[in-house]
Amino acid sequence: MQYRTLGRTGLKVSEIGLGGEWFNGLTAEESTAIVDTAQQSGINYIDIFMPQAPTRSNLGIALKGRREAFIIQGHLCTVFEDGQYTRTRDIEKTKRSFADLLERLQTDYIDVGMIHYVDSEEDFRTVFEGPVMEYAKELKASGVVRHLGMSSHNPHIALKAVESGLIDVLMFSINPAYDMEAADTDIYDLMEFKGMAQSGLVVDEARQKLYSACEAAGVAITVMKPLGAGTLLKAESSPFGTAMTVPQCIQYCLDRNGVKVVIVGCHTVEEVKEAVKYDEVPAAERSYAHIFSAGSTIHMTGRCMYCNHCQPCPAHIDIAAVTKFLDLAKQQDTVPETVAQHYWALSATADDCLMCGRCEPNCPFGVKVRENMKEARVVFGQKRV
Repeated sequence: MQYRTLGRTGLKVSEIGLGGEWFNGLTAEESTAIVDTAQQSGINYIDIFMPQAPTRSNLGIALKGRREAFIIQGHLCTVFEDGQYTRTRDIEKTKRSFADLLERLQTDYIDVGMIHYVDSEEDFRTVFEGPVMEYAKELKASGVVRHLGMSSHNPHIALKAVESGLIDVLMFSINPAYDMEAADTDIYDLMEFKGMAQSGLVVDEARQKLYSACEAAGVAITVMKPLGAGTLLKAESSPFGTAMTVPQCIQYCLDRNGVKVVIVGCHTVEEVKEAVKYDEVPAAERSYAHIFSAGSTIHMTGRCMYCNHCQPCPAHIDIAAVTKFLDLAKQQDTVPETVAQHYWALSATADDCLMCGRCEPNCPFGVKVRENMKEARVVFGQKRV
C-alpha cells in the first residue's frame, strides 16, 4: 500500500480507502472481518456517512482497540428518521446524530468532519452562512473534529467551498464518465450525462480548475464513486463501450490533481482484496488509455450510484437497494433466486412506489427513479403473499 499526505492536514493516508455505505445490513462479525482485512492490507482511511444505529455500533465494535490505526472521515448532517436515511440542515438533529456517531464508534474524536452533500448555491449559503458551519467550527476548535471537509458532486459549488478557506478535505465524485461532461452543459442535461456527447471526451474545464485549485490550496480530495457503481467495469454499461478494471479506475482517480484517497465501497472481504490488488498490478495493466480510443461510443444516461441522496421516500422504499437488486437481476437471463429473495425481504419494494416523483429532483445523477420502479415491478413480478 502506498500512502499520501492528506493535503494541509499533514495526515498520512492510504491511497485506497474503505467506503462505509456497504456496511449497512452487515453483522458485527462481518464488519470486523472487513476492517481486519482492510488493516492487514494497509488501508487506514474509512468514510462513515451512514446514520443507521446498527451499522455505526457494529463499526464501533470492529474498531475497538485499534481506533488510532484508522483515520475516520465522519459525516455531519446525516440522520435516520422515520425508518430511513436522510440529509438534514436542522442543527439540533445534526448535533444529536453526530453525538450518536461518536458514542456508537466508541471514540471521542473524528479525524475529518465531513459536511454532507452540498450541491446547490442555495444549500451552500444555508450551510456556510448558517448554524451548521458554526457548529462545525466549534467542533474543530474543541478538537472533537480535527479537520473539516465537505462532500459534493458539483465542481462549481465544490470550488466555492475550497475558496472559502474553511475546509481541509473535499469528498468529490470522480471517474472518467463524470469528468467528461461539456463545461457549458445545462445542469439537467449534465445530470443525465448528455454533456458527454458534446465534450469530445475532454475533461470538463470546471473540474480541471477544481482539482488544480485543491492541489494549490492544500485541500485534499477523497474520491467517491470511482467505479461508477460498477458501470465502468462492463463494456455494455460503460459510456466508452469498453470495460475498465478496478485498478484502472483507481489509477485514473489517483492521477487527478489534489486526489489523495480513492474510497471504494466494499461489502465483503473479497471486495476489499479486489480493491487492494491495485498495488500488485503492473503499471501497464493499470493504464486506462483504451477508453480514449477513437470510435468509443457514448450511450450513458443517468444511472443510480446507490447513494440514496434521493431519500426520504414517503413510501419508505430503500430506493438504492431496489435499484441495486434490479441491476443485479438484469445481468442474468433469469433473476437469480438469491437476488429475488433479498429483494422481497425489503420492507418496501417497487410495488409500494407512489410514483410521486418527489425523489427525482434530489438525485445528483439524473436517475429516472420512477422508470426504475416500473421496471423492477416487471422484472420481479407481482408482490408475493
